Amino acid sequence: MTEKKFIKGVDLSFVDEIETEGGAFYDDNGKEVDVFELLHEHGVNAVRLRLWHTPNGGYCNLDRTIKMAKRAKQYGMDFLLNFHYSDYWADPGKQAKPKVWEGYSLTELSNALYAYTKETIEACNKAGVTPTMVQVGNEITNGMLWDEGKIYKKPNDVPKEDWDSVTTLLKAGLDAVNDATPAGEKIETMIHIDRGGDNKGTRKFFDQMENYSLSYDVIGLSYYPWWHGPIEDFANNLNDTAERYDRDIVVVEIAYPWMLPNKTDSGDEPYVGDYLVEGYPATPEGQREYLINLMKIVAEIPNNRGIGTYYWEPCWIPSKENWSVGHENNWSHLTLFDEKGKKLVSLDAYKKYIK
Repeated sequence: MTEKKFIKGVDLSFVDEIETEGGAFYDDNGKEVDVFELLHEHGVNAVRLRLWHTPNGGYCNLDRTIKMAKRAKQYGMDFLLNFHYSDYWADPGKQAKPKVWEGYSLTELSNALYAYTKETIEACNKAGVTPTMVQVGNEITNGMLWDEGKIYKKPNDVPKEDWDSVTTLLKAGLDAVNDATPAGEKIETMIHIDRGGDNKGTRKFFDQMENYSLSYDVIGLSYYPWWHGPIEDFANNLNDTAERYDRDIVVVEIAYPWMLPNKTDSGDEPYVGDYLVEGYPATPEGQREYLINLMKIVAEIPNNRGIGTYYWEPCWIPSKENWSVGHENNWSHLTLFDEKGKKLVSLDAYKKYIK
């Protein structure tokens, strides 16, 4: 198969809020810069943006997402559009449907999802920011648009797996992307779960995608060592997944600490300091070398099936206290910028790593 450009991507969904409300970014010399330009100059070639249906505060809505996509396109970067199909975070632990879709039957949800997806892509086309790739849902390991699209259900307290509903919704989204793709162009489609280091979980989910004959292009996985297991398990899972499904793979969420937060501040979350990968300390240099190694692992998936990575929110600096998402910034130790917005040496990983 033809070898594709290796994606060195970043998720910049918080940048709009940071900049709008007074935050800024600085280069090695302390000069304020356009962060898109700085990232581009350091080898980043793709931007991922999440889309929420009707978010509180307005950030990550369609209009604002299109404005951000235009900045990415200005520097020739690919654009990955990430549909959450929610007004808020969608992940393995929650997949709340948009408020305006509450009370819908599965058929009504499927129709609404199709129309919303198609209209969104058409709006992007009209604005000159046709996505390079679209993910139909975010970390949908346990389904989407709950409760109708939930996989693991308990009717009358009896556990039951429902793959019919989630695949009905996925097919609607995939069809909508294809139907909205401009003539002569190709928008790649992704199905994304979080099981980066969990081969059993990855197989269980994507075996069902095969059973239901879903037509999509890319398998998306998340990998954070503190949530998804040892890096050896991650590498083994990538290789097995590529061979088993013969599809391209993007590790669509990655991160690693450049410093360690206070252990008492981690709350119910795993403490990242307990999950450092041997040889990669929680320093900017350790973070850089970890990133280079991780890109190498993905690039070495057999048959060129590993086509890239996206770093999740490398710019989410603690530039303010109150965020539109309703909780504090719990990510500033995982960024590629220091707490004042100055670039760290870890960002150089994208320039240093050449496949």
